[in-house]
Amino acid sequence: MAALCGSFTLRGPGPGGGPGQGQGQGQGQELGLEPGPGPDLVLLTERGRNATLFKISDQKPLGCWSVKHGQVLTCPVVCNWETHEYVAVHDDRVLRIWKNEDINLDKAFKATLSADVHRVHSLPQAGPVVLFRAGAVRTLDVLLEAPQQEIESVISDEAIRWSAAFMESQQPVVIFTTEKDGAFFVYVQKPKQESVHKYRLEPQELSKPLSFTACLKNQTVTLLCLCSNDCVYKVLIPLQEDTEEEEQTLPRSLLLNLSVSGSVLKGTSLVVLDKDHVAVLGTLSAPGKDPKECLTIWNTKFQTLQTSKELPLGTSGQFWCYEEKFFLTHGKVLTVIMYKCETSSLAAAVGKLKDRQTPAVSSCVNWNTLEDEELRVSLQSQESAALKAESRMSLRSRRSSVAEVQPESLSVGQHSLNLQEAPTTVLESELRKLMAKAQTPDLQATIGSLVSALANRSKSNPRFYPKDVLLQLVETRDLSYSLCPDLMPLALEKKDLYLLQLCLQRFPDIPEETTYACLEAFLSISEAHLRSTEVDLDSVICYIDVQLKNKGVKTEVVENGFGAELNQDMCDAEMPKQTHSKSDGESCPVGPQRAALLNAILHSAYSETFLLPHLKNLPAQQAILFLRYLYYLYVKCSEKVNTTLPGVRSPTITQVMDWMCLLLDAHFTVMVILPEAKELLSNLHKFVRAQVRFYSELNKIEGSLRELQRLNHLRDSQSYSIEVLEII
Repeated sequence: MAALCGSFTLRGPGPGGGPGQGQGQGQGQELGLEPGPGPDLVLLTERGRNATLFKISDQKPLGCWSVKHGQVLTCPVVCNWETHEYVAVHDDRVLRIWKNEDINLDKAFKATLSADVHRVHSLPQAGPVVLFRAGAVRTLDVLLEAPQQEIESVISDEAIRWSAAFMESQQPVVIFTTEKDGAFFVYVQKPKQESVHKYRLEPQELSKPLSFTACLKNQTVTLLCLCSNDCVYKVLIPLQEDTEEEEQTLPRSLLLNLSVSGSVLKGTSLVVLDKDHVAVLGTLSAPGKDPKECLTIWNTKFQTLQTSKELPLGTSGQFWCYEEKFFLTHGKVLTVIMYKCETSSLAAAVGKLKDRQTPAVSSCVNWNTLEDEELRVSLQSQESAALKAESRMSLRSRRSSVAEVQPESLSVGQHSLNLQEAPTTVLESELRKLMAKAQTPDLQATIGSLVSALANRSKSNPRFYPKDVLLQLVETRDLSYSLCPDLMPLALEKKDLYLLQLCLQRFPDIPEETTYACLEAFLSISEAHLRSTEVDLDSVICYIDVQLKNKGVKTEVVENGFGAELNQDMCDAEMPKQTHSKSDGESCPVGPQRAALLNAILHSAYSETFLLPHLKNLPAQQAILFLRYLYYLYVKCSEKVNTTLPGVRSPTITQVMDWMCLLLDAHFTVMVILPEAKELLSNLHKFVRAQVRFYSELNKIEGSLRELQRLNHLRDSQSYSIEVLEII
């Protein structure tokens, strides 16, 4: 079974960065996408001049390289996993090799080859291999020994349509297909053995191959062909040595028919996911309906469509697959779509597959999509039949039997129904019994469902709100937002700030919309209400009351034992005027309760793409107040050498800076226009500028010390000497 799990944008409209961004607007601007030098990294090569290294989980580029104006990258950039170098070819024959620290490609290694290159393929255990347009193959190390070596012609009047490289018996194998006058051929080359085998694909009337993909197993290559007749064919290519020089014709067999319920998928490209699943990108056409582009996953064993995702903004017709993620152009953005494939069997298809080991329950699963029977506690077969009969009892009968049925024999649905009308005392007693049980995956799901049941009951009955019970469940159990999605909206409605703070600290999967709602509530609530509210102050109690006694100069004892004075030049930005404190010098712009709540916001997980639209709706005065608090934290973090604040769950300087950038991005125009924000922005600018100068000087000192260390290694240190080092 297969499913598409979610999607996000890896790169926004237009090329990913660097000079020369004017080329390649719109669809089809990607020349290729290859794995990066490590996990969670990919290399994107754009049509034109740019190559960008992306960290997928952060959705941000780590580096971007561009060739000079007038030069054009002619094949995708790959990574040499043995040396962690990048290999590119521009203008068909010019080979470039560089590392992460290299910025200017014009100064990187350069070699001009004697023939045009079609593609460079990277292999994890053998280094890159180079496929030339004439069909010859060379490993990169052999090619670098003599870049101008003569390249033989393997194909004649044929155009290469597709190529791939594999490792077989610790030897690289390159496979590529060619076309000539409507006929298609397959070449298999082993460059280290200098062997070449040519095959002809079996022709078929009214059908032409549009896309190829392949996998290697047991010395046999399985080549899949997506054809114009909306079918996928399979071709088996043996890799064992064959002394016959006569050109063989490879038969092809029908693997998959891309039609379901009268709809036909006009595929443009495909990839192999595992032995039973393939993914196809194309246009789904149905009689009487407008065609729509879709990404689909098909089960080749049962000839069924497993899942599909509509792409209304259109695609470039090509996509890539790495680490259980699809990469494709959707409209003008590069989109990542995650997927998962499970064991393909008839038992799995009908839901009767039993794993040998019970998997642990993920804390981020949306349990609302599961039926109560799926979450029922495991019982003996004779007890399960009795429970099914009991689940059909009337509500009145079920209430009367609560005392007779033990909690461990109840399903999630039965627990929820019992809690709808149970008194508070009975409710607390039943929950104590339930929580006393040993930790099991079913118990975790049960508690999440019960929390949702309590939240729903509180919404229907405003006088019912078991605050202590909910706090105890959140504090003692590793719940998540997906397990009880109704809890935080209820806490927002009841203005239960302590419960919201706990949820923000403990839930790993809070949606950005809910995070923003909590932020707006924390900033809008009055100080009088906050002072009378119970809030966990562990994250602020160690630094919130630290104030300066002398205005203009502050002295702190830092970790190296010396007193550090920040003069007017280093920190000439005075803190904005505060509303709640009349003391001179720096003080927190918010009270300790509000600061503790805002710290919980800073610790929550978020995606910048989804949070930014909500953050733009934050009122201007609240945005300025939040920015003042972030500025206060930024100054406090910078006072210490290790840039960390004391206390439990205190914000880090990285979290503070990320939220500060988010807030400025969302309210840039407002911050520039409002008079009360100008002094704050000016102070922030001065402080950041002073820090940049400070760290620049530290980098100079670091460079000097490294040079001295290098000289000391070269010097004979047998004689005793005393040296005085003066750094100006």
